Amino acid sequence: MSSVEADTDAVLNLIPAPRLAPYLALTGGDPARALALYEWGAHVAAAAFEDVAHLEVLLRGSMDGVLRAHFREAERGIPWFLSPVPGVEYAVVASGYVRERLRQEGRETRDQIVAAMSFGFWSGMLGPGYEELWRACLHRAFPGSSGRRSEVAAAAEGVRRFRNRIAHHDSVLNIDFPFEVRQVAALAGFVDPAAGRWLERRSRTMDVYSRRPVTTDDTLVVSEPGALPLYERSRAHVARAGRAFPGVEYLAFRVAGAIAPEIPRVLLRRDNVEWTERGAIRLRRTRDPWDRRIAETIEASLGDGRNEGRRQVFLLTAPGEPGHRSLPGALPAPATVPGGTGEETRAVPRGGGPEPEYACTRLHALENGTAPDPPPAD
Repeated sequence: MSSVEADTDAVLNLIPAPRLAPYLALTGGDPARALALYEWGAHVAAAAFEDVAHLEVLLRGSMDGVLRAHFREAERGIPWFLSPVPGVEYAVVASGYVRERLRQEGRETRDQIVAAMSFGFWSGMLGPGYEELWRACLHRAFPGSSGRRSEVAAAAEGVRRFRNRIAHHDSVLNIDFPFEVRQVAALAGFVDPAAGRWLERRSRTMDVYSRRPVTTDDTLVVSEPGALPLYERSRAHVARAGRAFPGVEYLAFRVAGAIAPEIPRVLLRRDNVEWTERGAIRLRRTRDPWDRRIAETIEASLGDGRNEGRRQVFLLTAPGEPGHRSLPGALPAPATVPGGTGEETRAVPRGGGPEPEYACTRLHALENGTAPDPPPAD
């Protein structure tokens, strides 16, 4: 055994078996490939954490600036997070813990206290309990947003969850990095559109992500009677808000035991959208063409009887557009789809009917026509 092999074996023996098991499963039990995939996960998480770190500095700088001005900190000589003013009680308590720690380290300055506040602290300041403070001043920290606190809060909460996963060294195999890094850039764009563009340009996350040594499922197959008609009318798919769909690049539709020929590419995925007529009106007022498309999808789906609330939406390509794929014909797929886990997932039913069934597969498998044969007729 070479020294490299011995080192690999030593590392594999030190990684807890439950943590290593998914990597071995994806590599057919090959230890060397499993370790390569494990190493890639650390690389892509580190790259993504750079993006989040830049965002965090931008976010707290903008929020601190408007809060400092609103509470007339320069005139009063009291930091806003220590001001005995209704609306910042949470900040007074949170800063107390930070100040105590920094005092022991001899670093208790105003700027050090602000820098030491957690991402959860800043995202918490955007919660529903701070609507009055949002209207008074915090909205000015996000001039690139729509001005709605709920929109900014949802984006910040999504980034906070993502940040915690990579900061705590969770497995990255089920993290949808393309979606998450777009959310990070979008929140930076709320702070300042130029900052969002800068973050997108300098990010190396997708470059590292593209080097994944073992490919995985990239296509989400949805089974719902109304999913394909909605796509044909609106070039979109609607799912439950907050549901995770790791690594989705394409959508396929299964109807009557077969995969439909058109396999659209995901152009945009947006979570926690206000799925109401009022929400559609708001989106139509923006100059963003994606917002207008989402508004059209809201109106079309509500017309189908889908209940109001909050939804996740996928905007998809049409036949002939770049990235769109088309199979030669419908592909029989009666029970499971090729390349996936062989298991269906079903979520809690929503008010407008049962949640669609989803399964994952690889586009390559569908294009090669490797779906299982249909079951025999009754």
